[in-house]
Amino acid sequence: MNQIQTMPSRFRNPIGKFTVHRAENCAQCGKCAAVCPHGVHAKGGDKMLRPRSHLCAGLACARAADGCVLQCPARALSVEINPVFQALGDYRWTGDLILSTWHQAATGQLPYMEMENDCGASGGGLDRIRILLPEKTSGISPDQVDLRLNLNRRGDGRPEVVIDLPIYGGGMSFGSISQNTMAARARNAEAWNTFTCTGEGGYPEALYPYDRHVITQVATGLFGVREETIQRVRMVEFKYAQGAKPGLGGHLLGDKVTAAVARMRESVAGNALFSPFPFHSVYSIEDHKKHVDWIKHVNPRALVSAKVSTPADVEMVAVGSYYAGAHVIHLDGSYGGTGAAPEIAKKNIAMPIDYAINKTHRFLAQEGIREKIVLIASGGLRTVHDIFKAIALGADGVVIGTAEIVALECLRCKNCESGRGCSRGIASTDPELAALFTADWAFQRLYNLYASFAAQLRGLLAACGLTRVTELTGRTDLLTHLDYQREQK
Repeated sequence: MNQIQTMPSRFRNPIGKFTVHRAENCAQCGKCAAVCPHGVHAKGGDKMLRPRSHLCAGLACARAADGCVLQCPARALSVEINPVFQALGDYRWTGDLILSTWHQAATGQLPYMEMENDCGASGGGLDRIRILLPEKTSGISPDQVDLRLNLNRRGDGRPEVVIDLPIYGGGMSFGSISQNTMAARARNAEAWNTFTCTGEGGYPEALYPYDRHVITQVATGLFGVREETIQRVRMVEFKYAQGAKPGLGGHLLGDKVTAAVARMRESVAGNALFSPFPFHSVYSIEDHKKHVDWIKHVNPRALVSAKVSTPADVEMVAVGSYYAGAHVIHLDGSYGGTGAAPEIAKKNIAMPIDYAINKTHRFLAQEGIREKIVLIASGGLRTVHDIFKAIALGADGVVIGTAEIVALECLRCKNCESGRGCSRGIASTDPELAALFTADWAFQRLYNLYASFAAQLRGLLAACGLTRVTELTGRTDLLTHLDYQREQK
């Protein structure tokens, strides 16, 4: 049975927010090991070992009256912010959020360290929205909260597909990430009775045991798309655009097209691969309906999802997708994407996801079809607070991608597409780099992260007096925007 298990960093010197120094005048008395509740200090024989700084709770703990710094008889200890931490992350994925995700992936719990776990520092978007928690306790236990989500509301005779979390993994192709990463994501999806998505790169044999929890993607390059792969799964996703780079298509550099990737994509090793924008067979909703009908004919049991970016008329696209027969409309906003997506595209093209969700949700309701289609949101959702906000704005569930990759100790160095790929082996199909971790290690890290997310989400919903996640959809009264608060003062 799957359960939370501690799965620490795979590197000898894990990065922490703080660094602890032990001076040469240390008396080796072991007092610091006795007072530290987090195991930063330990004695090996007669000598104190090097401090495990990544476990340090922070400046306030260390400098408290009963903390290691003041309790040290020789005054040999000091604690400061780690300079490496200060170079980590960016305004959206701050160093705090990266380390917080690492900790949750290692332990299944929020970190005890002095750390911001909920918001980034972008100064806009979801970082300007806060959750309004009632002052009085609701009396509802988190264990009472039901997180299940039905992905088929059309009543069209196709199976109801119910996932146990309103969260599933976004499309990342074989070629853009390693096979170990793909297999771990699929195994995690099975463990949580949810989904992961192949992205546009074929359907590796390693995913076969997890068919019921895999979404196969059909995108503009049609790489690896075959009737056999469409018939394997319970849901097929058309990717019309990606929020991080709408209008640009995709580009897998030749160095990442290894023999295995080329075989899966039915191409030639070493040759760069392009996914054009857009589908050159789709220029209208009628064309889109032909695509949906094609999938429904090939697999009479499958649900169909339409993934789109967030143009100014995104609500019209959503309505059109519903009438074309889609079960899920997946809005992909502009904050997501990996290092393969150009920064200028991520920041300047698509509509921010917080605007797109609510705009689409309200229009679908006005059209009288909101209860018949599932609205999924993605695009830079990093934390449970982001997930809560997205659903409260009008989504039914969310897709996460980068958070899963960060859980595997991604540094956000944005070199996913350089040379052989990710130096940590996550976004690489180079045999040597991809062997830097095992699928078992990656699975447990992802399982722990999802466990932490599920527990936090249940806690927030219970605090708001909600017993089902479906009750949260559209509850904007549970949110406040910092800009409007300022205007009201």
